[in-house]
Amino acid sequence: MSEHENANAALYFVDRNASGDLANKPAFIEADGAQRQITYGALAEQSDRMADLYEKHGIIRESRAAMLVLDQIEFPIIFWGSLKAGIVPVAINTLLVSEIYQTILSDSRSQILFVSHALLPTVAPILSKLPDLKCVFVIGGEQAGEVDHESGGERDHLNFSRALADCSPRPAIAANADESAFWLYSSGSTGQPKGVRHVHGSLKFTADTYGAKVLGIDRNDVVYSAAKFFFAYGLGNAMTFPMSVGATTVLMSGRPTPDSVVDVLNTYKPNIFCGVPTLYAALVAHLNGGKARLETKLTKCISAGEALPEEVGKSWEKLSGTEILDGVGSTEMLHIFLSNQPGDVVYGTSGVAVPGYEIRVVNEAGDETEIGEIGELLVNGDSAAADYWNQRQKSRETFEGVWTRTGDKYEKRRDGRLVYCGRTDDMFKVSGIWVSPFEVEQALSAHPSVLEAAIVPARDDQDLEKPKAFVVLNEGVQSSGIDVELKEHVQAQIGKWKYPRWVEVVDELPKTATGKIQRFKLRED
Repeated sequence: MSEHENANAALYFVDRNASGDLANKPAFIEADGAQRQITYGALAEQSDRMADLYEKHGIIRESRAAMLVLDQIEFPIIFWGSLKAGIVPVAINTLLVSEIYQTILSDSRSQILFVSHALLPTVAPILSKLPDLKCVFVIGGEQAGEVDHESGGERDHLNFSRALADCSPRPAIAANADESAFWLYSSGSTGQPKGVRHVHGSLKFTADTYGAKVLGIDRNDVVYSAAKFFFAYGLGNAMTFPMSVGATTVLMSGRPTPDSVVDVLNTYKPNIFCGVPTLYAALVAHLNGGKARLETKLTKCISAGEALPEEVGKSWEKLSGTEILDGVGSTEMLHIFLSNQPGDVVYGTSGVAVPGYEIRVVNEAGDETEIGEIGELLVNGDSAAADYWNQRQKSRETFEGVWTRTGDKYEKRRDGRLVYCGRTDDMFKVSGIWVSPFEVEQALSAHPSVLEAAIVPARDDQDLEKPKAFVVLNEGVQSSGIDVELKEHVQAQIGKWKYPRWVEVVDELPKTATGKIQRFKLRED
């Protein structure tokens, strides 16, 4: 950054849009609750007040501010206002339990907490156990001046909207592009969440690469992301990308069920929809079952979080008339860096590197793999996180110079596309050959009776590892005899040695809040 350049990301995403013809355009529209909206001009003015709020409560520059906030207009106000003030917002998963919130709040040493009223009962019992926490602001509800007797503390719950209204606007502070801007906590698909620290420059980089060169978003678009703000994928979909061009985002604070998602799509008519494979599969079953009709014209659909099963992608395109751009991203890289491209989608693959990123697939010796060989995916791009907070060894193992290890196993095809095989920890060998859980899961999902599937290793009578399947059946399908049918189906689809030796029908699969299957919870001890 030059001596006079201010690289505070809020200037680019918020203040740049606060004047001219975008000033009175809605930046965010709520689809539930009071159905409020906020314009770009109002967002700039409201976020300018955050610095005064922080100063009044003794929160100084570079302190952490925990955000346990639903997808509502206060989220962008607090997030961008924090960046303007030099405070580091920590966006937290809104679907966790009290004990994990205590872990995250303690780990981040957040001095201030912003919490949506509906989530207050979940964190109230642990607030007195957080010595670093100075104050709690509640969004919504009648909480002004209410003393937190339940947790045994003497801390007042302050009403956020009233407190902000009493503050004066201030301009954004100067920040370096490499300065710590915000934290996200990893979804914890294989263990406890980790604090991932991102810098100011990362936000614009993802908008300039995936947002501009793959999604091709422009100011006339209306976006709805079922993936929430706290998810790196959702943060880009619902905030960074639309705000980079002055588009509008539809927000829904509630859970994205097939019914609620179809209702948002039909009512607010967004043309860009951002989902995850689990939701697309549920929507396909919902629409095919005649429970709803999709009455809006989508121009672009994207998917990430886990690899999209081929059958789900094809079925959704048939129902909606719109292809799904399946891609791969991570909390560590902030958004998608490997993706199918518009008009060039091959379902069952993750596509090619997003322009601006470099990709490598390496074997255990660190050498590039050959075509058809399975290896670990590494990525190089300027949206990479600085590190994991207070986890030096894990940081050194993940961030190797300019390269970030993803922990994902991939196979390179001759046409340059990459095929997802599974997480490094999920891979196992049968008869000395690597088995991709995702390949078997995709074969199972192609069967008309199967809604979802997960594959893990289990040991047979000879103590050898073989695939075991956990499947969720479509509504109305009888489980009797389905195990034999599914085994034969997989053998016909991908080969005799890869088929699941055991098939267990379950009501649901364990997942993170972002939709990733937690296979480690299905493995035998």
